Amino acid sequence: MWTPTPPPASTPLWSPPPTSLSAPSTPLFPPQLISPAVVKVLPDGYTIRPLQKSDYRAGMLDVLRVLTSVGDVGEEEWVGRWEWMRGVNEMGFARGGEGIKEGHKEGKEGEGVGMYYVLVVECEGRVVGTGAVVVERKFIHNLGLVGHIEDISVAKNQQGKRLGLRIIEALDYIAKEVGCYKSILDCSEANEGFYVKCGYKRAGLEMSHYYEGSK
Repeated sequence: MWTPTPPPASTPLWSPPPTSLSAPSTPLFPPQLISPAVVKVLPDGYTIRPLQKSDYRAGMLDVLRVLTSVGDVGEEEWVGRWEWMRGVNEMGFARGGEGIKEGHKEGKEGEGVGMYYVLVVECEGRVVGTGAVVVERKFIHNLGLVGHIEDISVAKNQQGKRLGLRIIEALDYIAKEVGCYKSILDCSEANEGFYVKCGYKRAGLEMSHYYEGSK
């Protein structure tokens, strides 16, 4: 019976790049993946773009607090998570060759594709909306890709401007562009109508198992 040999304890499987390698304005993923159609219909003075390392100070976590509990996350911790996500994306982008400079999938399913696509809506230097699509690599459907829509949130004083709809449209665009065969999300019954208007439909039942001591 063959037994795999684990790497030495001192050898990490992968280490993210140090924070000094990326500038505060470095995007989490290629900006070319932002939908031009969404950009055109945003209200005047609003922009939509990939998450940047500087967005901690622009209030990104305050927007997420409208959605759920965030916790006491300091800037150093937040930047560390951003750098980790960026590093994972870079590993995926590197497998796509030169084509990834345009932000599109190349080669086999998943090659040239990142994993974390977090975007923000910005107005007057502040983050006022955010959302993410996390790309899952599958064995089924010919090694297909599935987009998981997560953490859609809009600042309370910005609601009613259809920013949530634009975020969903932008995330759908990204998922399609990188080669996902579908996107899925979880929502409350109260929000079902909103997501139906965004093109989603009920497909099963959400179930969760929370672990003791988990956040």
